[in-house]
Amino acid sequence: MTTDQLSVGEMLAATVPMVRTLGLEFSETTAERAVLRLPDQPDYHNHLGGPHAGAMFTLAESASGAVVLAAFGDQLPRAVPLAVTAEIGYRKLAKGIVTATATLGRPVADVVAELDAGERPEFPVTVTLTREDGAVTGEMTVVWTLRPNS
Repeated sequence: MTTDQLSVGEMLAATVPMVRTLGLEFSETTAERAVLRLPDQPDYHNHLGGPHAGAMFTLAESASGAVVLAAFGDQLPRAVPLAVTAEIGYRKLAKGIVTATATLGRPVADVVAELDAGERPEFPVTVTLTREDGAVTGEMTVVWTLRPNS
């Protein structure tokens, strides 16, 4: 399966069960940015009536993965993208629909040049989580790598 055969959202929904379980919605996926939404689902609420921290983490990490696939999908025959580290900060109470906006932290060409040079590049993706009124409810940074296939 390649990004040519399926959209990034379809690819993630087909290969990542948690994307399907949470019903994540893909609003935008480009090589620079991805925007995903977590519908308001009582089954995934915490004790305060908002989305559970684990659901918000999955939303943010999935948004980071979407931008990585959009940016580096053409590299899948020779390298696999892997999350190296992830750090999240919860800022405000989230209620209702939560949106994750992920932004690639390095130029695609620079990362591919390192891969071409035989290196295992690392690059950050920053994610901002917002509720419907625009308030930032969380922020995440995921460091990704492209591990060359052996």
